Parts: sequence; structure tokens; C-alpha cells
Amino acid sequence: MRTYDFSPLYRSAIGFDRLAQFFDDAQRTDSSYPPYNIELVDEDKYRITMAVAGFDRSEIEIVTEGGALKIIGRKTREEMPRNFLHRGIASRDFEHSFQLAEHVHIVGAKLDNGLLNIELAREIPEALKPRKRLLDRTDLIVWK
Repeated sequence: MRTYDFSPLYRSAIGFDRLAQFFDDAQRTDSSYPPYNIELVDEDKYRITMAVAGFDRSEIEIVTEGGALKIIGRKTREEMPRNFLHRGIASRDFEHSFQLAEHVHIVGAKLDNGLLNIELAREIPEALKPRKRLLDRTDLIVWK
């Protein structure tokens, strides 16, 4: 995999340090494990489905922090070593982050048949929603 050095961007751009950090982080993370889907369920509803076969509920942590959703899987170590003839199911620890847009929050999460489903919704506060202008009989603008 090819990597790029973004350090010159830190020195010559002001206010773009977060963008450069984002590119650096994207290069370092292994975003292929565990595999996941992001689905648009409805206009303002989303679902992240992550394949976490072999993980128990107690081994998965879901955290929202600073506009980011972080899913962490830490496998508890078994007391007795197992002798695999073939090992195709990965059981390594993982940490995966998703950047959430404004006003998007977790509605619920469930683990079913090795799939972790996280339901998300965007709920814009009433004060930030667009308002319609209507003209009444006196041709005054009334906001609703």
C-alpha cells in the first residue's frame, strides 16, 4: 500500500490541520476488518451492519465522542488454547470509527446472528428547520 506524507500541509496551511489529520488517520486504519455496510433506510434514518462473528455482546463497545461513532471489539482470551486444523474466522480485536454528521445520533443497536446492527437517525432541532413563508390576506409575511 502506498502512503503519502502530509506533513508539508501542516506547515503551510492554517485551519486545515484537521483535514490533514483525517487523511493521515485514513491511511493508518485497516477499514476492511470487520466488513460492514452502511444503508440509507429512510430519508433521515441509517443503519450500519457490521459482521462480528465470534464476538459476544460483552466484547463489543459502542461509543459516541465528538461527532464520531466508535465501535470497539476486544476478544476475551480463552483459558485453554485450541488446536485449529483450519482457521477461517478472524477473531482479532478491532476499533472502527465513523464520522457522524450534525444531529445524527444512535437510536439503537442489536447483535443478532453475528451481525451488529446500529440504527442511526438525523433529528434536526425545530429551531434549525427551514420555515415556510405564507402571504395572508393583508399581504404581510407570516412565518410558520
